Amino acid sequence: MALGAVAEPPVRRRGSDYAQLSRRISQAGLLERRPGWYVTRITLTLGAFVAGWVAVFLLGDSWWQLPLAAVMAVATTQVSFLGHDAGHRQMFRRRGPSELVGLFAGNVAVGISYGWWVDKHNRHHANPNHEDEDPDVGAGALVWTREQALETRGFGRWLAKRQAYLFFPMLLLEGLNLHVSGIRAIVGREPNGGYTVPMRHRAIEAALLVAHTVGYVALLLAVMSPVKALLFAVVHQALWGLYMGCAFAPNHKGMPMPTAEDELDFLRKQVLTSRNVRGSRLVDTTLGGLNYQIEHHLFPNMPRANLRRAQPIVRAYCVEQGIPYAETGLVESYRQALGHLHEVGRPLRG
Repeated sequence: MALGAVAEPPVRRRGSDYAQLSRRISQAGLLERRPGWYVTRITLTLGAFVAGWVAVFLLGDSWWQLPLAAVMAVATTQVSFLGHDAGHRQMFRRRGPSELVGLFAGNVAVGISYGWWVDKHNRHHANPNHEDEDPDVGAGALVWTREQALETRGFGRWLAKRQAYLFFPMLLLEGLNLHVSGIRAIVGREPNGGYTVPMRHRAIEAALLVAHTVGYVALLLAVMSPVKALLFAVVHQALWGLYMGCAFAPNHKGMPMPTAEDELDFLRKQVLTSRNVRGSRLVDTTLGGLNYQIEHHLFPNMPRANLRRAQPIVRAYCVEQGIPYAETGLVESYRQALGHLHEVGRPLRG
């Protein structure tokens, strides 16, 4: 789909469109920080996370640890959402406190590199769904365009043919991928000796990841047999990866993918490539506010609690400007994402 044809308003107005929307959002007070909300959210989330690990310790060498591992996958994902908010400075305007929360949530609690994730996620926000600029749609285990599919070979081609059917099973490995990618970002170097990923606190991040890994393994082996410890880790990490993938998949997959030929201003670039997911406050909590993907991409530093209030303002403004505003239910969002993956692999099945 050529995105340039979607944006109807005259080019001379485009530069002011986002500014007009931003003024409406600002006048509604939706860019103001919500310290009380975040204190409550952090307390409840970390409280549940710590309580879960205390339960692991108290339960001991029992097969009931496996259901508990599934519960801990949910708690770990909720902590990951806090790291996401910290990375966007939704909690604090200052970098220092944001990085402190991000390093704790990412490196200490979850075991992924906060610095690597911020760099990757910022590049995604700058050019969402852009094949050459967005790292989230670059060719990898999954392919997102027909061109990427046709370039696959061997096992990669076999996967690409069936990726729509294998999508959810493959997400069970996403947790491992996040851990490995963070480590590679910390130690990876270019041929000229420079690091592949810029990172402000590389040594600290490395030390925190080592501390996380040692603490995680030591706790499991201290309270259960090696076999149960291994199975706990597999269930915990696999379901955490599945949950993370399911939270992020509805946001852009199956939406238009702009190219260098598409000249889009910031407002249209963010709205046309994003999809919202309708639902109750339970959906808000389950998806960490990412169900308001359009509003989040337009105002990345907006506190999570304000996204629901911003949505009707943004949606009405898009109607005024003639900009398509994608919003669907959760199940339908997965259907659209899987449909896109299936269509991309069609040339390989011919």
